[in-house]
Amino acid sequence: MKRLILPSTLWVCVVALLTFGQVANAQNLPDFTALVEDAAPGVVNISTSRTVQRSSAPGLGGFGGQEIPEIFRHFFGEEFGDRFPAPPGGGQGRTEERQSLGSGFVISEDGYVMTNAHVVQDADEILVRLNDRRELSAEVIGSDPQTDVALLKIDASDLPTLTLGDSDELKVGEWVAAIGSPFGFDHSVTAGIVSAINRTLPRDAYVPFIQTDVAINPGNSGGPLFNLDGEVVGINSQIFTRSGGFMGVSFAIPINVAMDVADQLREGGRVNRGWLGVMIQPVSDDLAESFGMESAIGALIADLDPEGPAAQGGLQAGDVILEVNGEEVERSSSLPRLIGKGAPGTEVELTLMRDGEELTESVELGSWPDAEQQTAQGSSNNQARLGVMVAEIDDTMREQLNIPGGVIVRQVESGSVAAEAGILPGDVLVSIDHRSVSSSNELVEIVEALPTDRAIPVRLFRDGRSLFVALRLE
Repeated sequence: MKRLILPSTLWVCVVALLTFGQVANAQNLPDFTALVEDAAPGVVNISTSRTVQRSSAPGLGGFGGQEIPEIFRHFFGEEFGDRFPAPPGGGQGRTEERQSLGSGFVISEDGYVMTNAHVVQDADEILVRLNDRRELSAEVIGSDPQTDVALLKIDASDLPTLTLGDSDELKVGEWVAAIGSPFGFDHSVTAGIVSAINRTLPRDAYVPFIQTDVAINPGNSGGPLFNLDGEVVGINSQIFTRSGGFMGVSFAIPINVAMDVADQLREGGRVNRGWLGVMIQPVSDDLAESFGMESAIGALIADLDPEGPAAQGGLQAGDVILEVNGEEVERSSSLPRLIGKGAPGTEVELTLMRDGEELTESVELGSWPDAEQQTAQGSSNNQARLGVMVAEIDDTMREQLNIPGGVIVRQVESGSVAAEAGILPGDVLVSIDHRSVSSSNELVEIVEALPTDRAIPVRLFRDGRSLFVALRLE
């Protein structure tokens, strides 16, 4: 076997070309130094404390009895530790103070700060540490769990603020950077690209999340996500992990969504969302074929509130909503977000599929019912112990779904027992603890008698199939 020997001058040329290529590639990478220098003063560290009752049994919650990191707790549920319950009679409860860390950023010189709702949830005290190391107490102006946005106010003036961008202009593949306090390390910078946009997560139907591969860890929650122009385009909120650590999948709330919420919180302390008054379910391939549709898209109306905007506007059970104001409803989970971003009292134009034909209907949106209004409707459709709103299903729906009975889930409260179990709006609740549910009144009776010392099997009907989930009442 012959060996090829190159002249030394040729080797020098080869090495020079390789080095030049590496330098050229490095020059094409973004430089975040100017961005960080300009933006860092407007990023803050948020620490909270709260007093809680805790069992004295060791090792609860799978984290040695310690506080579950908020970035995981929010993605997998508010009481992740319920999956590791204390044994019966496992010790007397005691009071302890828990502390957690998060991030935020200043949006006005007079002290308004944005962060995640789950960062400040149930906090007895909130401290905001500025870039100049001042620590100031913060007041919660308003918090919206549906979008995980909170607006805080600190007593300060002439604060450095961040420039807000337009999250609608983000493109997949675009470079982005995050500044926050992972594990308490202030003003840590990480960078990556936009992996996807308009992501819908199971427990957050109102947010079209920005997915990135930016390294996000506990303590980053509530911090800003920047584009290369140094503009805030999102609020870092959640990560997806199977290992307990960062795995390259992070989610941020688009700043356009967050600022709409913040403006409403500043004006009235709460958020008003458009309400259609329908119960929806996904469109399966078989249903799409039966409706004469080319593909399984849209949201199928399973039932309507007879006094709701949809019923008043002429919509019918069996209609498939294909578009809202010209924006395609790719899947049923997209509809709450598209309707929710409309203001109550405004008209939306809906493109429907009915009896094999497309048609357009204009509906004036109502206001999403308050918890007090929902309670006033009576226990027949409000099961507070589970955290769900349900409605009766008629004989026609039973025949269409080929089920003996049940009630349809209209709404699932974020962080509730039902949400933790994986119950979704549109599910038909068929049985609980092996007892059939035929009406909402019967559901109330069954749930009131359920035990709290064990997991409860719940049978659901979803997407044309039957499945079981387990829930545990507090």
